[in-house]
Amino acid sequence: MFQKNDMPTHGAPLDPRDASTLGTEGAADVLRVLALRENNAATPMHALPGLARELGLGALHVKDEGYRLGLGSFKALGGAYALLRLVQEEASRHLGREVPLRELMSPDVRSIAAGMTFACATDGNHGRSVAQGARLIGANAVIFVHAGVSDARVDAIAGFGARIVRVDGNYDDSVAEASRVSERQGWTVLSDTSWPGYERIPALVMQGYTAIVQEALSQLDEPPTHVFLQAGVGGFAAAIAGHLAVVLGERRPHVTVVDPARAACLFQSAKAGHTVKVEEEESTVMAMLECYEPSLVAFRVLERVADGFMTVDEDDAIEVMTRMAHPVAGDPAVVCGESGGAGLAGLLVAARQADIREAVGLGSGARVLCINTEGATDPALYEQLTGRRPQDVPGAEA
Repeated sequence: MFQKNDMPTHGAPLDPRDASTLGTEGAADVLRVLALRENNAATPMHALPGLARELGLGALHVKDEGYRLGLGSFKALGGAYALLRLVQEEASRHLGREVPLRELMSPDVRSIAAGMTFACATDGNHGRSVAQGARLIGANAVIFVHAGVSDARVDAIAGFGARIVRVDGNYDDSVAEASRVSERQGWTVLSDTSWPGYERIPALVMQGYTAIVQEALSQLDEPPTHVFLQAGVGGFAAAIAGHLAVVLGERRPHVTVVDPARAACLFQSAKAGHTVKVEEEESTVMAMLECYEPSLVAFRVLERVADGFMTVDEDDAIEVMTRMAHPVAGDPAVVCGESGGAGLAGLLVAARQADIREAVGLGSGARVLCINTEGATDPALYEQLTGRRPQDVPGAEA
């Protein structure tokens, strides 16, 4: 299904708060913090000329966040970045002076971080980022995981020394429990979704994702004309689309936001013209996107800069995983997780359906960018769905 953005705010300037968060000054801070971390090289940009020809496009590129900071997901950028910025602010208050980013790893700052505890809910990747950031700076992390998070993802989080708290129910239930316990314990909630009265920290998480845009524009000969962005609560899509709007202005690409059909909170919110919570029904294989209510900050951005919203089915996500593992002749193989390729799945659906193709404006001159937001963060599931171990995909790291 496809929904054109016909909300009154479509095309309006970003809210000043969001323009500041997603602007060039904040993006420069992201790169400064990124320089302090290990494995901080830019992630690859793959050209897929074979698939572009098949779809009747001028060009197709996929930026591969499966290589991001050793965590295998774009979320490595957001949670850890927000945590480090919050430690910086606390250190500045404690020391009575502005602590520059270059001093984040100093003994004085680390001693202050040791007394801070950060808590979050996660489907897997955000929790790993928060846990990694906490270990890096010497803070404490408590990660709340719901019943649908696999043991492999829980083990990956625990490997960074975080305390794990199991919660019955779904992602939204774990968000509520993390907030409730943190208020009682005096911990800092570091969520990647926002709600009334809680916006600044999720905005910092979104700010961390702007590194993807900065790298992508430097890797492409020309800016994209179209971008397909997968969404859970919407923070990733809003960060990418919002920063593109800031830096490219009138040259910004056409943005399509892609939801799983079984968790289509942004699609339904766009139809309603305001945020709505959708009912939980059958789980989606796109587990990292299984969210039932949008982030308020993300929706505020997307109602202005997203041009359309669409849904993809379970088979669409699995097809992308398989096709990228067995690519069109001449194209590189890409290890896409079950959620990571959802934006590309949206492109495939749009290109094949004449009405969506026309609504989006896909044609022979289109230069499309998709972002593989995660690699095989659950290798056993990847092998089950594609019939191939991720390390056996040509070009994949062992």
